[in-house]
Amino acid sequence: MFRQLLNWRTLLALLAIVIVSGTIFYSQYLSRKIAREEREKVEQWIDAGKFLINAPIDADITFATRIITGNKVIPIIETNEKDSILQYVNLDSSKVVSDKGYVERKMKAFRSQQHRIEWTDPKDPTIRNRYYYGESALLDEVRYYPIVQLCIIALFILITLLSLRSSYRSVQNQVWAGMAKETAHQLGTPVSSLEGWVEMLKETPGSEKIAQELEKDVDRLRLVSDRFGKIGSTPQLEERDLVIQVNNMVDYMRKRAAGRISFTVNTHGHKDMIAKVSPPLFDWVIENLLKNALDAMEGMGSITAEIETDGRFVYIDVTDTGKGISKQNIDRVFKPGFTTKKRGWGLGLSLSRRIIKHYHQGEIFVKHSETGKGTTFRIVLKK
Repeated sequence: MFRQLLNWRTLLALLAIVIVSGTIFYSQYLSRKIAREEREKVEQWIDAGKFLINAPIDADITFATRIITGNKVIPIIETNEKDSILQYVNLDSSKVVSDKGYVERKMKAFRSQQHRIEWTDPKDPTIRNRYYYGESALLDEVRYYPIVQLCIIALFILITLLSLRSSYRSVQNQVWAGMAKETAHQLGTPVSSLEGWVEMLKETPGSEKIAQELEKDVDRLRLVSDRFGKIGSTPQLEERDLVIQVNNMVDYMRKRAAGRISFTVNTHGHKDMIAKVSPPLFDWVIENLLKNALDAMEGMGSITAEIETDGRFVYIDVTDTGKGISKQNIDRVFKPGFTTKKRGWGLGLSLSRRIIKHYHQGEIFVKHSETGKGTTFRIVLKK
């Protein structure tokens, strides 16, 4: 699915580049063509105006008049050789009246665009007029069209990528749920069988101690099966005391910790903190964090679980004094498959994030980490 998504991105990027490049080149061609045509129209307008001024009484001025009156889109400013304004057409009349410097500013703008035509009187070469002209609205639209199209294409690509991403996540969620349900189903039958054998051992003289130890392992398998079963479906949240939940998991890990590891639970004076959780799944998250802390310390150090609240949320911090997480890996620790262990699937933290974020509507993240000094993971839940 990831490769398919990557191929789609590449294809869309290439398609966008081709469309935008073609549009830009074609719009530049059109704008140059329109600009040449507009200059020719201005030259015709100038010639028609001079013809009307110098035309004999009996001359036919119909065509020249049509050229003069036909220009309704190209703004033109006529000046003498000293750039004193003589007349203008197609400028905003309201701004001309309200703003005295409007015409001068437009002339400077036309001059900066090098839109100027000089006319010399053939009868008197000392008379020279200059005609500054601007661009029509059509020419502006043609020039800005690629930008508009680029925005539309970018929006199209964004919507497509979001759709593909949503589809990818949907497939991923289905895979997660399917694997979890299948695992719970596969564990169910042998666990039930083991429970029956444990009951038989309890009734066998001299096997009571063995049965007791086996029962603990069977209960653990039943708990694992229950956890996977709840991941494969929407779990029922219950109001639980998080102080008790965290203390139970810390006690469980303390008994199984090798080496010189000290465990501390700090509730900041709070006797209880109630929140809605799925007990098996929440315990699984705490267990994953504690196991990662143990692996990071390699047999010596301390683990602290802190529970505090600000009235609206409960904050659970799990801190270790282990080797820490490098800065380049902090953003990757929750991604499926990422692990720094020689033996590991890289699914513990990914599952933990899914449990907290999707099932408990909370947050889990690396609050702080420093290489060689330790790491703090924080869980945030609504109180």
